[in-house]
Amino acid sequence: MTDKKNIIDLLKEIIFSFKPNGLPLGNLTSQLFANVYLNEFDQFVKHKLKVKYYIRYADDFVFFSRDKNMLKDLIPQIQNFLQNDLKLTLHPDKIFIKTLYSGVDFLGWINFPDHRILRTKIKNRMFRIIKDNPKIETLNSYLGLLKHGNTHKIKAKISSWRTGLHRFLIF
Repeated sequence: MTDKKNIIDLLKEIIFSFKPNGLPLGNLTSQLFANVYLNEFDQFVKHKLKVKYYIRYADDFVFFSRDKNMLKDLIPQIQNFLQNDLKLTLHPDKIFIKTLYSGVDFLGWINFPDHRILRTKIKNRMFRIIKDNPKIETLNSYLGLLKHGNTHKIKAKISSWRTGLHRFLIF
């Protein structure tokens, strides 16, 4: 029982050390807490709403349906569940009903039925980071990320920077 109490005390210390709203992005505990806390939401979506096509990563989620009215009807049900059961609110500017052909913005990518492109904000941040600190490890990391989308021009630009850096590195 002491081990459980120690774990709970540690989790409380971690949780309450952050700002009152949300958990910090990138923190490994944030991913764990999101999965534990939002599991109840996942079960609600699956068993009560019976949504067939649903994706969630941390606190970002997407519902897919051919029926626009069904999606509209889901919004108040989701808002009520999150508010009443989990004491969470949806940001009103982040609720969209869109067609797949207009692109679904999810996890830094704009996803289309047959391809995906990097969100402009992510691309600009990536270039700013590279410009400020062009480490070979950073360039390689971005090249790995960019393999997952239609990013030929961006990869070519980063590859040329990487080639230029090799001239100055001593192995």
